[in-house]
Amino acid sequence: MQTWRRIGACTALILGMMVPGAARAHDRGTSYSTWDLRGRAAHVTVRFLEIEATRFPWWVEAGTDRERLLGQYVMRHLHLLAGDRPCPLSEGPRFLATEPGRVAVEWSVTCPEGGALQLRSRLWLDEAPSHLHLVRLTRDGGAPLERVLSAGQRVWDLPDNRAPADTRPQGTSLPGYVALGIDHILTGYDHLAFVLALILLGSSAAEVARVVTGFTVAHSLTLALASLGYVRPDRAPIEALIGLSIALVAAENLWLRSARSRAVPLLIAVWLGGAGVAAAAGHGSVPALTFAGLMLFCLCYFGLLWRVAHTGSLRWSVAFVFGLVHGFGFAGVLGEAGLPVERVVAALFGFNAGVEFGQLGVVVLIWPALRIVARRRAPVYHAMVDYGSAVIVAVGIFWFVTRTYG
Repeated sequence: MQTWRRIGACTALILGMMVPGAARAHDRGTSYSTWDLRGRAAHVTVRFLEIEATRFPWWVEAGTDRERLLGQYVMRHLHLLAGDRPCPLSEGPRFLATEPGRVAVEWSVTCPEGGALQLRSRLWLDEAPSHLHLVRLTRDGGAPLERVLSAGQRVWDLPDNRAPADTRPQGTSLPGYVALGIDHILTGYDHLAFVLALILLGSSAAEVARVVTGFTVAHSLTLALASLGYVRPDRAPIEALIGLSIALVAAENLWLRSARSRAVPLLIAVWLGGAGVAAAAGHGSVPALTFAGLMLFCLCYFGLLWRVAHTGSLRWSVAFVFGLVHGFGFAGVLGEAGLPVERVVAALFGFNAGVEFGQLGVVVLIWPALRIVARRRAPVYHAMVDYGSAVIVAVGIFWFVTRTYG
């Protein structure tokens, strides 16, 4: 039985590597725009990661024509409307100098008199239906407002500063950010895969509680630090490391379920060392020093696992360490939105609360079901752990490789 289960796990690993479409689907993407409205004229600046442009089928072959095509795409899919008609262009578009891997483009429009003003975004919704567009708006020198636009809410009726304050449409509220956090975790398949890998072997409610608490505390810490501007890590290596963390935790599951051969952690360390050498030579988005730290961590962690009888007491530590990385991933939604400090705090609280509600909801639904299967049909449960972990390893490696070298 063990032999067939290992064969099945290897098959699941291979099949997992053959589903890049599903693996890529997690990457919801986020873009940002700031609007300065003065009367019927508006100036807009749109920012996003360059990797978002790789979703377009024409991107690879566009060559020197990329900038023109990208500018046309953004302007066709993000509009200020007067009534139902897009406001005509008065200046631009112009690409701005920015950090490597990021894109910023600006233009101006002037709307005709008559008709209420609306903002409408269809950015990347055809390529990634879960894409979010965060808008920050000031009108006639008034207080800034922000709104999250998505497939479910593509249009924002803009506030009129001449109308009574209690009748003006406002920006995204605290409950709105809670809903955004829930939606983000439920459609953030990489974060869900990590949580699933952590709880697959959870043998008791106390163990699962420690693991979830470690992950929660860690990602809440880095989410706050990044969203408030104290730390600004490069997003590309963070996304790559999230994929790697998923693969490592799932590989740990398989190791704990097997004979715990010393060859497995040594193989992982050699792989990380090789990736570090490649990074030192200028390949990939993850720094060589990061790989060195991961290699040392894995050797020490697997060494501790080898010596303890109850490994569950240590799993909260790996949940905490990698939770720090996932927190920076969560912060990508809020960190680049350019919100004023007083709005960041409310948005951060609501978004983090939503992430926790969504995460706990997933754990409450999945873990008790796993325990029921483990008590009543132990062979089925063991097969679920083996095959599920193998697939998660494969998908995590796919995410890591494509985000690092893609």
